[in-house]
Amino acid sequence: MKNRIILGGGVVVFGLLIALGPQFLFKVCPVVGDMFMKCHWSAQAEIGVGALIAALGIALVFFANPKTQLGLAIGIFLSGVLALLIPHVLIGGCPMHSMACRKIAFPSITVITILLLIGTAVYTLYLTRKKE
Repeated sequence: MKNRIILGGGVVVFGLLIALGPQFLFKVCPVVGDMFMKCHWSAQAEIGVGALIAALGIALVFFANPKTQLGLAIGIFLSGVLALLIPHVLIGGCPMHSMACRKIAFPSITVITILLLIGTAVYTLYLTRKKE
């Protein structure tokens, strides 16, 4: 029970940081007139992925079945991989490395996502080795 609450709460926090961080904490490049930079769209995509991660974290707290938790943990891990791929591979950001998205937002998302991936991988290994 304690493991579920700690990990689920951590996943919710990381999911909210991924979703809301580029919007409020470590902002991407500002919109200039009617021109949206690529990093704006990356931040918009991260809202959906981060919300999904937070929702899976909430579900992790409420479902006690180890097989269900394993499925949720795998879903969180794969969503974390998607959150990592959005700014680096799928959508990207500004081409100049001196822009806010490249200096602040993307490194922050990367660190948060890697911590999420490590925690979820350890929990997944714990669940697969745990005897029922």
